[in-house]
Amino acid sequence: MKKFFILHFAFCILRFVPVWAQNAPLYIVNGVEMESVKHIPERNIEHIDHLPANEESVAKYGDRANNGVIIVTLRYDKEAQFTGEKPLADYVAVRVKWPENYGVARFVARYTIEADGSFRLGDILQSTDHQLRKRVLKVLQELPRWQPATKQGQAVESDYVLAVQLPKGKEMPKEPYIVIR
Repeated sequence: MKKFFILHFAFCILRFVPVWAQNAPLYIVNGVEMESVKHIPERNIEHIDHLPANEESVAKYGDRANNGVIIVTLRYDKEAQFTGEKPLADYVAVRVKWPENYGVARFVARYTIEADGSFRLGDILQSTDHQLRKRVLKVLQELPRWQPATKQGQAVESDYVLAVQLPKGKEMPKEPYIVIR
């Protein structure tokens, strides 16, 4: 057993291919071969297909398909880009006037960037303070247009989540709880 392991290890070093990579499938993302899909956020994935390691897959994709093929279709080729000078959460946080003595508050909501670059607010998922909610909504009404997401060269709508917590750097207080013994 020891000899086999040493020979196998030497074989892998000679080929410059680590053992774990030999069992990796071929990843195809929007028609482009990739080494991994770990960098792709789940929200961007529209559909995943798995092709088994069979003669048909190998005939189409070559020996790279010996461990199967994972075909990933993304919702868009390029994500929507905010045209403000900062990421959206920071942009909103700077424009909301929130004194330290108001305490820590959080606002979380879904939003959509339409194909024309306009912003549309979706569900409000969390709002711990009415004043913060009012102020964030006012800033969101005055947002500049975005560069919309694109798929195959066409502008498409895309969905995101906004989370703003103020004052910045402060943690939300823990929820009170009762221990019954």
